[in-house]
Amino acid sequence: MGARHAARQLAVQALYALDLNPEAGPEAALRKAREEASPGGRDDVYLDSLVTGAWQRRSEVDAALGAVSRRWKVHRMDRVDVGVLRLATFELMFRPDTPVQVALDEGVELAKEFGTPDSPAFVNGILDRIAREHRKDDLGT
Repeated sequence: MGARHAARQLAVQALYALDLNPEAGPEAALRKAREEASPGGRDDVYLDSLVTGAWQRRSEVDAALGAVSRRWKVHRMDRVDVGVLRLATFELMFRPDTPVQVALDEGVELAKEFGTPDSPAFVNGILDRIAREHRKDDLGT
């Protein structure tokens, strides 16, 4: 497992915790995620930027998710799926240094790791629409 994948795993956990307890703030969520994880093996600078960025821009990210979701409002989605979607959508919208295919693949992989059996297909469909909306020039289509 790569250092960035490990960072994304902890980022999903921190974003999930923040969703349940937003008053705690990103720093506390990151601290708790790090305490519960194995030491090392991840890019902590990247982890911090993902959690802080995704949390600070969640209004924009959630609006984008709501715009492409056909049947689900963000507040009705599975909370784990929301964490994965917020992370990957943040990367697609605000991290042009993350290749589109990497964001899509990582989102689906994280949905497999943390979500329900239906999560990977759901996440893939939403992220594909986000990518087409926000990074169509990077898709090569």
